[in-house]
Amino acid sequence: MNVVAIDFETASRSRSSVCSMAAVTVENGQFVRSAYALIRPPVLTFDYWNTRIHGITAKDVRDKPTFAELWQRIKPHLENKIVIAHNAAFDIGVLRSVLQEYQLDKPSFRYACTVDIAKKAWAGLENYKLSTLAQRFAIQFDHHHALHDARTCAMIALLAGQSVQAGSFQQLAAALQVKVRDF
Repeated sequence: MNVVAIDFETASRSRSSVCSMAAVTVENGQFVRSAYALIRPPVLTFDYWNTRIHGITAKDVRDKPTFAELWQRIKPHLENKIVIAHNAAFDIGVLRSVLQEYQLDKPSFRYACTVDIAKKAWAGLENYKLSTLAQRFAIQFDHHHALHDARTCAMIALLAGQSVQAGSFQQLAAALQVKVRDF
């Protein structure tokens, strides 16, 4: 299975207020690369609730690069890949917003949501939160740390693939009838 799992944390309600990002690359079912960065958002204003969730403050990112400064290093890892995220509507929306904020070139990739995958792979669970799935599969992680969340998301896809004996993400998506969308 080949996928790139991503996760964003934001400073505020603004989807372009990225303050951290992680990407975890899986090739042939193996974790081969991971990256994590603290990022200075376009406006250095943090909402109380966002900081309460992820623990990142304006002080933590004041001297960090902006998303625009990191984009040329990030983009090749997404280009022409299958990108997954847990609650992809949020993470893909964040990516769209931050690209628009900085007027950056849009990458070409396909994406899917591991919430949708989990709902079809393990129907009937009490919920499909990342923390619930991690507990079910004994995955240790620090929730709302982008790197931990991206790794756990990748693990969910791999476990779902094992449960339906899929050798590729395309086979997994077909077996579970999960939508894979163009970005």
